[in-house]
Amino acid sequence: MRRQDLRDVRAPIAALIAGLAAVLASGCTLGPDYARPTIDAPATYRFDSPEARAARSLADVSEWWTGFGDPDLDALVRETLAANHDLRIATARVDEFAARAGVTRAQGLPQVGYAAQAGRQDLGGGAIGNYSTGVSASWELDLWGRIRRENEAARADLFATEEARRGVALTLVSTVVSGYITLLELDRSLAIAEATAAGRKKSVELFQMRLEGGAVSDFEMMQVTAEYEAALAAIPDLRQAVAQQENALSTLAGRNPGPIARDRVLEALDAPAIAPGLPSALLERRPDILQAEQQLVAANARIGVARTLYFPNIALTGSAGTASTQLEDLFSGPARIWSFSGQLLGPIFSGGAIESTNKQIEAQHEQALEVYRATIQDAFRDVDDALVSLRETRELAAALDRRVQALARAVELATLRYDNGAANYLDVLDAERSLFNAQLSLASARGDGYRAHVDLYRALGGEWTKEE
Repeated sequence: MRRQDLRDVRAPIAALIAGLAAVLASGCTLGPDYARPTIDAPATYRFDSPEARAARSLADVSEWWTGFGDPDLDALVRETLAANHDLRIATARVDEFAARAGVTRAQGLPQVGYAAQAGRQDLGGGAIGNYSTGVSASWELDLWGRIRRENEAARADLFATEEARRGVALTLVSTVVSGYITLLELDRSLAIAEATAAGRKKSVELFQMRLEGGAVSDFEMMQVTAEYEAALAAIPDLRQAVAQQENALSTLAGRNPGPIARDRVLEALDAPAIAPGLPSALLERRPDILQAEQQLVAANARIGVARTLYFPNIALTGSAGTASTQLEDLFSGPARIWSFSGQLLGPIFSGGAIESTNKQIEAQHEQALEVYRATIQDAFRDVDDALVSLRETRELAAALDRRVQALARAVELATLRYDNGAANYLDVLDAERSLFNAQLSLASARGDGYRAHVDLYRALGGEWTKEE
């Protein structure tokens, strides 16, 4: 095709596009513009404290879990973020919604295409060839802002999906860290049970020698043996729990069930400093709140889309090309063709369908608004719950630690009294049993304390993952 012919073909298309741009500039956008709802946010958290506010905050730090000071935990979290299947699904969903937004955005652009046709016809006087080529363009005039509102809704859906992905990462990381702390707690409980069983085994061996020497009765021997078996009975359950916890963490990390590397004990973990800050900060960083707000933005934009149903759709179409009855004249003959047309489609009677659609969309907007408000209130509650849990578990662990020390001394004194004939061995057994239970309770309280840190980080919704 010669350059002049190309210009002849493109000129009508260019004129169409220029004219449509001028028309679109004068269009309007139906529906309400989004404005963030007024939220009754508390000025402070109920269980906040000056000490917490003065502490260095890790809620705004990427890779906050490093505050526990355990390299094995750091490696496990990084592995999980790289290989967890749920997080990969959430990431792929973001890609899906990004593509959807691209499709929606394309509706507001001219649609340009081409066509070619060839055929032969024999009318008795010889065969005649018919050939044609053409370029066409169409553009829907967005006079009422339907496409703009659909783009707004599509962008909000994309942003909501991204916040959902961040929410998956938030939950995933906190679950792994809490699970790892639970694993260390189980390790500690198992170590306590094994040490207690080892100590009671020595007592059984000692009492067996004394029984043979006539120094103790069969009743005392049975009491010592029963306490030894009780300590042994606690070990299998704890070993099973350790193995199952390792399997759960392995699955979260995207690998087959297996052992979890760990060199530190529960007591060796650091306690990260926390400054919860102001409640209003949750509105800007917690993923579930941001997701709920973007869903509200999308619902608000769809009100405008629904209102455009009352108005006609206007579409303009232009085409240009060449036609010839002989192939050799296709691009050189005078048969250049072009056309321009407009289309107006609008409702006259729909039986109430348009009005019902608008009511449906407005009801969905009200639902999204209430979900947004409820999500914020739940977030405030989560932070306060985590703060009070952090405070109370700290006090509980301190009290249990003092109790363990006191019971350890009681065991020493009871044993000394028994050796001197001032008490029977039942006093020793009671003191040992109380010590064993207190040690297990202390391990559990310490685990709860570390998990309360995790719960607070999750509730604060800070920078949970380092963006690559």
